[in-house]
Amino acid sequence: MHIPSAVKLHKASRTLELQYGSESYTLPAEFLRVHSPSAEVQGHGTPILQIGKLHVGLHSIEPAGNYALKLCFDDGHDSGLFSWDYLYQLATHRDALWADYLAALAAAGKSRDPDESVIKLML
Repeated sequence: MHIPSAVKLHKASRTLELQYGSESYTLPAEFLRVHSPSAEVQGHGTPILQIGKLHVGLHSIEPAGNYALKLCFDDGHDSGLFSWDYLYQLATHRDALWADYLAALAAAGKSRDPDESVIKLML
């Protein structure tokens, strides 16, 4: 299990910083939100593409036993428990996961910007 030696929530920059020994990783709230391990995001076998999460932030983090963090997002989402190993996977594969997410958005004709998503729905 990869347990960080330090966890810091930076509300102003909407990031979560994870320290593993001498390695430090910064994960944006939007990235964490669209990769939440919750059923709302992961679905039941097929992940559900998250759109319009560009401005989402984290308002709090809570320990979940000794194995995970509960991340509470300012859009009301708080049902995913991010295990230590899952957070490490997200941190160490961030660039590839983000590229895959952006490609999925583009393929679906969707946007990270919630205002653009509303405009498209209205048309």
